[in-house]
Amino acid sequence: MWMVKEIMHDPMFLALRSEPATAEDLSVAQDLVDTLSANKEACVGMAANMIGVRKRIIVFDNNGTYMTMFNPVILKSAEPYDTEEGCLSLLGGPRKCKRYRTVKVQWQNEEMQTRIKTFTGWTAQIIQHEIDHCNGILI
Repeated sequence: MWMVKEIMHDPMFLALRSEPATAEDLSVAQDLVDTLSANKEACVGMAANMIGVRKRIIVFDNNGTYMTMFNPVILKSAEPYDTEEGCLSLLGGPRKCKRYRTVKVQWQNEEMQTRIKTFTGWTAQIIQHEIDHCNGILI
């Protein structure tokens, strides 16, 4: 059953830091996947606050497969560069920002098991954007 949610555009809400996610938030992750799927033409990643839920959950396109992270944290980043990004939550065109080509991320999976992996390139950029959302940072 699809639960596509409305996209949150309120910058005051989006600027609030998200709370840690727990196993009780698995349905929020599914709503995120459904909403991202419905917006796949315009969007490659989403954080829970983009659908009005202040929890540290992100979902993103990881080379053609949606990946969910609960409580993601960047442990290490390397190779900074300047780029421009758009966002489904923010009206208007792309905005300038700084990203890193390589990020080492720690998160929990759907079973709340801790995972650590290094991501590079486009996937790393998406993850950084979504973790910014969790931290109340808007591009």
